[in-house]
Order: sequence, then structure tokens, then C-alpha cells
Amino acid sequence: MSWLITRLGLRAIDVRKGEVAALLWSCAYFFLILTAYYILRPIRDEMGVLGGVQNLAWLFTGTLIGTLLLHPVYAGLVSKLPRRRFIALTYRFFILNLVGFFALFSFADAAQSVWVGRFFFIWLSVFNLFVVSVFWSFMTDLYRPAQSKRLFGVVAVGGTLGALLGSTITTSMVGVLGPVNLLLVSALFLEIAARTAGALDRHEDQLAAEARAEAAERGQGNGEPDPSVHGSEIIGGGVAEGVRHVLRSPYLLGIAALMLFYTIAATFLYFQRIDIVSRVFEDDPAGRIRLFGGMDMATNVLTLGTQIFLTGRLLRWLGVGFGLAFLPVVCLIGFGFLGAAPVLAVVVVFEVLRRAGNFALSRPAREVLYTVMSRSDKYKAKNFNDTFVYRLGDQIGSWSYTAMAWLGLGLSGLAFSMLPLSLAWLTLALWLGREHRRMQQQCGEGGSQRTR
Repeated sequence: MSWLITRLGLRAIDVRKGEVAALLWSCAYFFLILTAYYILRPIRDEMGVLGGVQNLAWLFTGTLIGTLLLHPVYAGLVSKLPRRRFIALTYRFFILNLVGFFALFSFADAAQSVWVGRFFFIWLSVFNLFVVSVFWSFMTDLYRPAQSKRLFGVVAVGGTLGALLGSTITTSMVGVLGPVNLLLVSALFLEIAARTAGALDRHEDQLAAEARAEAAERGQGNGEPDPSVHGSEIIGGGVAEGVRHVLRSPYLLGIAALMLFYTIAATFLYFQRIDIVSRVFEDDPAGRIRLFGGMDMATNVLTLGTQIFLTGRLLRWLGVGFGLAFLPVVCLIGFGFLGAAPVLAVVVVFEVLRRAGNFALSRPAREVLYTVMSRSDKYKAKNFNDTFVYRLGDQIGSWSYTAMAWLGLGLSGLAFSMLPLSLAWLTLALWLGREHRRMQQQCGEGGSQRTR
């Protein structure tokens, strides 16, 4: 009976037997990272409120500056150290930061805590993008293109469950431990994540062997070792190499533009959701909380079901372009309906579908794009796109929304203004899907470009 359950489970998630151990470690790794982050996220939001809502735009600007300053430090580690060491050092750096914030909050008075909270808000916004970017860089380095299409959706399940656990820990324990002590709880999960990354690193050879076997079964390889598998080697190169590659490569520049379109659209929808919800529940904060909780629950259920049973199959059968195009299509339809009827029901359904589509399809597809790139680009160019470009999109979206609203554009006009962007986003997504398929054919099904 146990043999039958195991076999059915392997078929349900489309994983080969030799990939199971690495997949479980990958899920655990992502689970721990997002648990650590979601413990801290409510604390960050509270710090943002205490620091003054009118200062939020400036805090986002500080986050953009912080990511730009930290990227060259991280790129320097990538250039000089093997993968296992620079990943561990990155997480230990953030753990030390958490211990430092714990000390500052413990000894600061009320006025000082406001300023410490503002710096914590900026720091956590940088932390989130960096630790998740490092995680996915590691995944694109370990898994070959065909594997990533099948398994990245399942890997993302670990993150979804971690987000649920982190939020639950904060909600249930903040009254007992206090928000400051939760920083140390988050640091503990981050330390376990760093150790889990080291354990996962040891499964690289097994994953490579399964990739070669899969390619050989499809008549796309001869079973020879994959020359792109050299995770223990130092990547080398310069600190600014990732930025230069993004600016020089149409493919990487396209991914950067994809990130910009995504963040601008998400920011516009976020502002519109807040506007509509605040009008409907003007004097009912409990109603707002129930609504947001219900939206999160619907998003998580839809995301989990799609990640487990559909993501891998859809990316393998319909291609990466389908996964990338799903979200701009949702935004084309959603912003169109929202422009015609800027009401609560429309914005709620739109937001749930957009978030679930991003977590379950678009994010895994976007990570697959990097599997055909060199190891240097997987860690340096990807980190630049995931952090600085992401925050740049936040800035463009928030300030342009504010300016357009100040000029008198109402909810309908603001929603309709996103239709041309969504159309351009869709066109770019389809182009990137075709480029990925072409580059994968050039590299071979099992591999990626060499480091240099």
C-alpha cells in the first residue's frame, strides 16, 4: 500500500524518484525563508504606521537606495567565494542585522524607536527581496531547464506554507513574546534555512544525473556529464558584471522590463484596492480586516491547489511563455472591468486572481527564464533585476499613480491607464517565452550557458 501511495504521489507532482530528496530540501528551504520573513512583515507594517503614513513614499525611496548599495557587496561575494559560502554568509549577515535591531529596540526610548522603526522598515524591504532572490538563484543553478518547468511550482508550495506559518506565529505569539522578541524567532528560522541550503547543495550531482537521464529518454542527450554543473567552482567576474549584462543583453533587459511592468501594475491595483475598500468600510476597521483575511485565504487556497497539481504540467505542456503571459492577460481583463465598474466585488476578484496567478504561474515561469543563463547571470544579473529593478517599479508605480490622481484622474481613468501597459507586458512575455525556448534548444535540454 505504501508503495502505491508513493507511486501515485510521484505521478501527481510529476517528479522523478531521484529528484525527491532535493525537491523536499528545496521546499523546506523556501518554507523556512518565508516563515522568517512573514514573522517580521506585520512588525514592519506597524513600524511604517508609527513612522507616519505620510512618510511611506520616502521609506520606499530609501528601500530603493538600500538595494542599490547592497547589490555590489553581494556581487563581490559571488565573485570571490563558492556558492555554499556566499549563500551562507548572505543569510548570516541578515541574522546579525536582526540581532542588532533587537538590541536597538530593546534599549531605545519611544522617540528613538520611531527612527529605528523607519530603518527597520527599509531594511526588511531590502531583506525580503535579497533572501528570496538568493533562494531562486540557487534553484536555477541546481535545476536544469526541463526540471525547473516540472518542479518549480512544487518548490513554491514550500514558500506558500511558510508564509502561512510565519503569519500565524506572529498573530498568536506577539501578545506573549512581544514584537521585539519575535526578531530572534525569525533569526532562528533564518539560521535553519542557511543550514538547509548547505544540505541541499549536496544533492546537485543527483539532480544533474536525473536531468541527463530525462534528456536521454527524450532522445535529447547521450548521458554524458553536463558541463554546466560546477556549483563548487568560484563564479568570478566583476562586481558590476550583472548590471552590465542586463544593459547589454536584450533577453536580460526584457526580464527587467517584465519586472517593471509587473510591479507598476501591482502598485496601481494596490492603491485602487485601498481606495475602494476604505470607501466601502469607512467606519468599519473590523470589516476591512475580515475582508483582507478572506482575500488572503482565497488566494492561498487557489495558489496551493494550482502549485501542486497544475503549475508544472502547464509550464511543460504549454511552455514558459504561457506562464509569463497569464498575468498580463488577467490584468488586461481585470483593469478593463475595474475601469468600467470600480466597485468592491471587481477589485476583490481581480486581486485574488492576480496574486494567485503570480505565485502559482508567473513567478515560477519567470524563474525558469534564468535556467538557460550563465551562473554569473543567475546570481548577479538576476539579483539586480529582483531587487533594484523591482523597487524601481514600485517607485514608478506609486509616484505616477499619485501624480495622475492629483491631476484629477478618477478610479476608472486610473484603471484604464493600465491597459496599454498590460498589452505591452503581454507582448514582452510572449517574446521572452520564444527566446527562452530558442536559447534552451541552443544549450541543450539538460544544460545552460557556461559561466564565462
